[in-house]
Amino acid sequence: MTHALRLALALALAGAATSALPAHDATATEAPPMAVTTIAATRGPVVETVLVDGSLVARDEVLVGPQVEGLRVVELLAEEGDAVAAGQPLARLDRSGLDIQLAQNDAALARAAAAIAQARSQVAQAEAADQEAASALERSRSLARSGVASAEALDQRLAAARGAAARLAAAREGLVVAEAERRQVEAQRRDIELRLARSTVEAPRAGIVSRRAARVGAIASMAGEPLFRIVADGAIELEAEVPEIRLARLAPGQKVRVELAGLPPLEGRIRLLPSEVDRATRLGRLRIALPLDPGLRVGRFARGTIETARREAISLPLSAVRFEEREASVQVVAAGRVATRRVALGAIVGGRAEIASGLAEGESVVLRAGAFLRDGDAVRDAGPAR
Repeated sequence: MTHALRLALALALAGAATSALPAHDATATEAPPMAVTTIAATRGPVVETVLVDGSLVARDEVLVGPQVEGLRVVELLAEEGDAVAAGQPLARLDRSGLDIQLAQNDAALARAAAAIAQARSQVAQAEAADQEAASALERSRSLARSGVASAEALDQRLAAARGAAARLAAAREGLVVAEAERRQVEAQRRDIELRLARSTVEAPRAGIVSRRAARVGAIASMAGEPLFRIVADGAIELEAEVPEIRLARLAPGQKVRVELAGLPPLEGRIRLLPSEVDRATRLGRLRIALPLDPGLRVGRFARGTIETARREAISLPLSAVRFEEREASVQVVAAGRVATRRVALGAIVGGRAEIASGLAEGESVVLRAGAFLRDGDAVRDAGPAR
């Protein structure tokens, strides 16, 4: 067989083998639909909140110190945590030195009374002598006019009258001095009595004793640490820090849900907004009034949630929202196909994003949006999220 004949036979066999292969099916290469979990866009309440935290403090703290300097504490009448009334004794100071001063003052007062009595007696004697000298002078003048008494006798009577008047004036001045000394002794007595009264340390206002620094045997000093600290009327509130960007959303009177470890939540209200913001931290201090509760203690940590707005709106879990270059989008599923759609977001609260525009209520959205899905991809719902 020639070379040309063998080549022709090989080409014929190759063509027959090719014609025996099955025809190519174009649809056999398309991937099956991907299983995804979808969620319906639903409308519900969107609650905007501001979270704050801080420590419990006294609304008004009363500092109780000694009003008498240098006395030793001899008795304590109140403990930390005690409820006290206004004027209730809290501690007693040593008054033995003041008692001695009071006894000395009694003696000084008695001396002053005796001096006044003596001065009054001298005034009475001087008045009598003055009257007698004045009468004698008048008689001498009458006799002198009649020519019976000499000028020398008249001069003697005149000198005696002037001396009696001078002694009367001196006696009266002595009485004024004695009365002034008595008033001074009486003032000293009032001072001693006031210090004796203040030797009992009393609560100036009703409240709860939050701290007691007084110790038996210690010397009470007005320049030292207060003996007691009282939470006035037992009113305790939360002093919380809030970022300056949140202050515009807050107002006095807003309700606050306050949570403390080991206690049920309390409902408080904003009492005071911060008057200034810390330049370093950009935080302001907020005061939140709390109801009276025996479980509250100054210094405890607490956290507050303040509701600032509430409305009905469409929202989605954050996992369903894609964030790219300051834009947000969701992957909508319709007729088994995926379509990426840009949306405008509102508030983000509690792991959900408010959809302000771009999505209608009831539309299906891929729960976990991601780059593995492209527009036009065929998908099937894998059922509810677990």
